[in-house]
Amino acid sequence: MAGSGGFYTETQRRLQNEHGAGKLAETVRNAIVWDVVEGPNAAFIESRDFFFLSTVDGDGRPTVSYKGGPPGVCRVLDEKTLAFPAYDGNGMFLSLGNIAETAKVGLLFIDLETPNRVRVQGEATLSPDDPELEHFPGAIGIVRVAVESCFLNCARYIHKHTRVSASPYVPDADGVQPHPSWKRIDFVQGALGDADQARTRDVGGTITMDDYVDHLMKGES
Repeated sequence: MAGSGGFYTETQRRLQNEHGAGKLAETVRNAIVWDVVEGPNAAFIESRDFFFLSTVDGDGRPTVSYKGGPPGVCRVLDEKTLAFPAYDGNGMFLSLGNIAETAKVGLLFIDLETPNRVRVQGEATLSPDDPELEHFPGAIGIVRVAVESCFLNCARYIHKHTRVSASPYVPDADGVQPHPSWKRIDFVQGALGDADQARTRDVGGTITMDDYVDHLMKGES
């Protein structure tokens, strides 16, 4: 599990507390944030044929890009290391330049059909002669990511595609939305407000973490 010291910034914690979510944020962090890539997350990452990569330059300006390729475009080499190809692009070298400058990266792996998503944060390096190149013909190099944190992320706001339907969890004109499955997980209840705990009871009561994972695998949020 990821250490508690550096995952949240002081500003993030201040906002959590301002909105009454401090205890919930800590509960969620303790439950899902790991400093390694676990088995189910590894399998999900290696099943994807695209992901989103965020990087930041030396002036603190972020950028995000879509990285596509064959299924398994990002390989899990071990529980602390990911590798993906750097393909020829538009010549701007924003992502690779940022990696060379600050190394800080965030990766979002997403299934728009289920839906489901996993996030990874870490530090990256680029090598033009990495042995992983044999798996990615046409790549100009391999980016390796030293994993700092990896976590499953609530999928309730993801719209299903090929544009099957909008996510039902987007609030309606009155700000109403269905009760998400993750708020029914048993160990989360003590960190929720009275209203959410009441809604959990109204929709059938608590579920286990295993139940929640089953919901995700079925495309239920």
